[in-house]
Amino acid sequence: MAFPIKTCSICGEEFELKPEKPGFSNRCPDCSVQDEPVSQDRGPSAASDTELNAARRKAMRDLLYRKDS
Repeated sequence: MAFPIKTCSICGEEFELKPEKPGFSNRCPDCSVQDEPVSQDRGPSAASDTELNAARRKAMRDLLYRKDS
């Protein structure tokens, strides 16, 4: 059985759409290679984000649960 011939939406080259081809069905195997995943280790900005989130939580808690005099 012949595989269907598709045209890549990125580079315009023709390729055979085979079962279990990684990536997108409208892209050739070369164009289907996805960007490398973003690392979860965000470096020094991760510490500042944690501090900012803690400050936001404290401000929200103070606004929500403040005692009206």
